[in-house]
Order: sequence, then C-alpha cells, then structure tokens
Amino acid sequence: MWNMNLPYILVTAFLLLISCKHVILHEIKEWKSCHFASSCRCQNVPRSGNIIADCSGKELLRIPKLPHNLQNLFLQNNNISRIEDGIFKDSSLLTTLDLSLNRISYLRKNSFKGLQNLISLNLSNNDLKYENKSFEISAFNFLENLKSLNLKRNVNTSFVPDLWKLRSLELLSIDYIVDKIAILDEKFSNLKKLTGIDLSGITGNCKMTILTKKTFVFLPQITHLNLSKCKIQHIFKGTFAILRNISNLDVSLNTCLRFETLENITTDLQYSAIKILKVNNIHSIFGMPTVLNISHIWNLKNTSLERFEAAGNRIQRIEFGMVQYLPPSLTSADVGDNIFSLGKYVLDLQFMPIQSLEISDNFSPHNVFNSYVEECPLREENVTINLINNFFFFNELPLFEIWKNISAFPVPGKLKKVLFKSNYMNSEIPSLGFMANELNYLSLSDNVLHTWTGPVTNIKRLTDLDLSANFCSNISKNFFNADFINLRSLLLQNNLLGLVLPTDVDGEIFQNLKNVGYINLSTNKIANIPYLVFKEQHNLERLDLSENMIDGINFKISHMRKLMFLNVRNNRISTLSQYAMNELDSIAKYNKNLTIDLSGNNLVCNCDSLSFVKWIVNTPTHFHLLEKYECKTSKNTLNLFRNPREVLKHCKRNACHMKV
Repeated sequence: MWNMNLPYILVTAFLLLISCKHVILHEIKEWKSCHFASSCRCQNVPRSGNIIADCSGKELLRIPKLPHNLQNLFLQNNNISRIEDGIFKDSSLLTTLDLSLNRISYLRKNSFKGLQNLISLNLSNNDLKYENKSFEISAFNFLENLKSLNLKRNVNTSFVPDLWKLRSLELLSIDYIVDKIAILDEKFSNLKKLTGIDLSGITGNCKMTILTKKTFVFLPQITHLNLSKCKIQHIFKGTFAILRNISNLDVSLNTCLRFETLENITTDLQYSAIKILKVNNIHSIFGMPTVLNISHIWNLKNTSLERFEAAGNRIQRIEFGMVQYLPPSLTSADVGDNIFSLGKYVLDLQFMPIQSLEISDNFSPHNVFNSYVEECPLREENVTINLINNFFFFNELPLFEIWKNISAFPVPGKLKKVLFKSNYMNSEIPSLGFMANELNYLSLSDNVLHTWTGPVTNIKRLTDLDLSANFCSNISKNFFNADFINLRSLLLQNNLLGLVLPTDVDGEIFQNLKNVGYINLSTNKIANIPYLVFKEQHNLERLDLSENMIDGINFKISHMRKLMFLNVRNNRISTLSQYAMNELDSIAKYNKNLTIDLSGNNLVCNCDSLSFVKWIVNTPTHFHLLEKYECKTSKNTLNLFRNPREVLKHCKRNACHMKV
C-alpha cells in the first residue's frame, strides 16, 4: 500500500516545494532582472549554477529565448498564444514549467523538444479547446520524465489528448465533460505509474453524468481520485470495485447523487486501501432530511479508513448501532452543516474510535441565490423520520435534556479534538461531567451559550478552549473548576463578560486556571477589572483586553513574570497610573520581552501625564506599533512617540501652559 502511495506523495511534496519557492521569490530582495528578458526576475539556485525565472504577469506575447541553465520557469498570467517549435531545445535542465493563464491554443510536435527532464507542467486556463486541432498526436513525446501535468480549464468535451508517451506520469489534472456514461478509455492504459487523477469541477470543467464499472477499468492502479463537483447523477455498484489501491476518494458537491448513493460507494470500497473518503454535499442543501443508516457504511468495517467527511447532507439522525460498523482505524470525521436532532444514537458516541470530530454549522441558513444548486432528475423522496425519538437539537427540547438522567456525557474514549462551532445552540452550560476521554481541544464558539454555570468535569487533559462569540454575560465562580488545571489557551472574545467580571472582586472565576498561557478577553464591553481577577495567572504569557472600555490598568499583573504581550489596544486609556507603570516595570526586570500595545487609545500629554511620557522614554518595556501612537495636548494631536524624547522635552517646556 505504501509503495503505491509513495510516487503520489513525492510528486505532491515536490509541487508544494515548488509552490513555496514561487511564493518566497516575491519576498526575496536578491531577485534581479533576467539577462535574457529584462521584465523577468531571476535568482541563482545555491550550489548548482542554475537559475529560477519568474516571468509571471508581464503581459508577454511570446516565450523569450531561454538560457541553458534554467531550472524553474514561471510564465503564468501572460498573453502567450503559441509555443514556438524548438524554443526549449537548450532547456534540458528545466524541471518546472508553468504556462497557465495564457492564450495557448495548440501544441505541436516540437513544442516541448528539449524538455526531457521536465517534471511538472502546468497548462491550465489556456485555449486548448479544439481537441485534435489543439493537440498534435505527438505533442507530449519529449516529456519522458514528466510526473505532473495540469490541463484544467481548457476543453469542454470528453476529449483526452494522446498521453501514451508520458510513462512517468504520476499526477494528471484534466477536464472531462460527457452527458452519458463516463469512460476513461484505453488512452490511459499505458500510464502505469499514474496514481492520481484530478477531475474536479471546482478547479476545472467536469461533467460525468453516470459512473459504472467501465468508467475506471483502465486505471486500476489509481490511489487518489478527485471527482468533486462533476455533476454526477448516478454511481452504480461496481464503479470503484476495480480500484483496490484507492486511498483518497472525493465525490463531494455532486448534489444529484442523493445520500442513499453512499451505500454503492462504500460497497465498492470494502477491502480497498481507502484512507480518506469525502462525500460532502452529495445531497441538495434544500432537499428533504436524510438519515445515516447502517447500510450506508457497514462495508467500511472491512477497510482501514482514517478520515470520513459527510458535511452538508441534511443528516437529521443516525441509526442506532451504526457505530459498531466503523473501522477501528477511523481517527477523524467531519459531519458539519447538517441538521442533527437528538436521538438514541447520541448514546453511541462513546463507542466511536475517532480522535477528532468536526460538527459545526448545523442548521446553518443557506442563501438560495448564491448556494450551489444542480438541476437534478426527479426522484421519489423516501425519508422517514421518527419524531418521537428524535427531537430537533435546539428547538423542541432544552439542550442537554436527553442525558439529564445520565451520570456522564458520552464521548469517544480516544477523542482529542472537537469543533462544535456556529450551531445556533441557545442554552446555558449546566453542570456537566464527561466520560473518560483524552480531550485536549474544544471549540464551542459562535453559538448562544449565554450562561456558563458548570462545573464541567473530567476534562483534565484539556489545553485549548474556545468559548468566543457566545453572548455570554454570566460565569459562575465554579465553572472553571480544578479539572481545568492543564488549560493553556482560553478564548473568550466577543462576549458580554463586562457584565460579570467587575463583580469578581476576590478573583474566583479564573483562580483554578493556574497554567493558562493565553487569555483573550477582547470585545467584551469590559469597563472595570477588579484588582484580583488574574491573581493566580503566574504562567500567563499573553493577555488580550483590546476593544473594551478600560480606562486604566488597575489590576494586579506584577506576579505574571512570564508575560510577553499585554494588548489594551482601542480602549479608553488616557495615561497609565504610577501603579500600572510600576507593575509593568516589575515584570520587565525578569522578562526582557515584555510588550504592551496601547494603540488606539486617547493618550494625553499634559502636566499630569508628564511622568507617563517620561516612563515611555526610560522603561525597558517594549511598545507595539509605537510610531503610530498619538498624544493629545491642549492644542493639537501629535504623533509624539515617533521620538519620545522630543515629546518629553516638549511636555517639560510647555507644562505650565497645558491643561489637564
């Protein structure tokens, strides 16, 4: 299995490396004008004598004469309409050639002569749409070592050019449009090393109305197959049965398939090498609700599947007992953008083998005007929902009602990461204990969890918690109990905690978070922070209080000797008190990296703030974006901190004339 995947992995890694190089080239100052074309930029490849040339977006009409030591050439986004015969005859060292986003309309026999060592060729987004007139029969003959070929967004038919000479090809990205049964014919039979095919309509033109056991008969070696957004209406059993080496299959965004087609897909994949299966949006987002039945996935128990995606399929419930048919190898799943309701199947969660679960955007409203909708043939809808045992998640039952008599909330024993965002969940977080788990990351952001009562227990491994954007205005003093001892990152931004924090005069809310390194309390309408709120945060490294209504730093921070960044941007601070300056200086004695962001505050320069300006000049504390700080005098506003010492002189000289 590994040997079959290795070529694809190597090609992908190579292409990623090339892409990274291409991104980096725009940032490196050593780029110089190329001697063969002044509008292009070149850079030497260290220790090789070769060069990389970036000629992208230069409005070139033709390919310039090229040097013999060219290794990578980027010519995308120009106006090149033809490849002159022999233009690459002296370019035997070229390994990467990008000609995408041009106007090339035909390829001739000698178009690529000299490129016997080329590994990656991108011809996407050109005008190669005239089938045999665009591709001479021997157009690719010289590319004997080519591993990756991209021909996306060219043809609008099922035409496939003659590729038989590309015997080293491992990754092929092409267009394919046919209104009947799709068959990738004998033209592919000589491509024995081909392991990856990208037919996706997301990045190209694809329409494959019907798939049968004949569709991939000449490609049994394929390991990676992308059929997303290909307007597929039917996938018959047997379509993927020949693909025993398939490890990654994506049939997402084929909404006419309907969810029941999943059974045909999984039947074919049993005993295959499948690792990743994506069936997102194979059901219309405006269609009837669906049920994930045992019959849909029971064949997966005979696989080594690691990731399963079924987002956007209007799944309302899951058949009880389905979990036992999931392979023990399954480590992650994404079932977001569905309409799950509570049911008996919730009790099955504890038996799932997964480590990562994404279940966000449930009940998400979809805009009928800009959502992806296909015109599908009429079929009889046959969906039965048990309304007695399956209530809507957030409407007919109060949240958590289903397990009110259960001693602990059922979660998979190996679960480490949960994304439960944007689910329109309107509830408090009550007293809640989890079953044994390994949970270390939990995101409940962008819901309406307005009250955090707790305590929430048995989460001693939790290191990252995101409760942002929940309209929360009340936290009980035992919500963050001793089980949060290992929490490192706490995201609480975009709530209404300014209504509750001022009452915590004894610092009880966060007192158990002794190992937290990052707290984000930005945008919470906080006007006042009691002195002891952060009394136990000795290990805090970053504290974000930006976008609030704080007028001063009057709370205790000197014990935060690890603090590196204090963000109080866009508050109502006019000056720092002597207490605040002493607290910051106390930290700076131990931590030379301490930085504070005071930008966006209405700082003033007058007699009373003279010590503050003097402190800015002398303190070892660093100031983020200091050059943008503004300070108001009685007469005007100055960008005073571009040169703090001059401002200090200005304040001393005019102190008697300034008003508080």
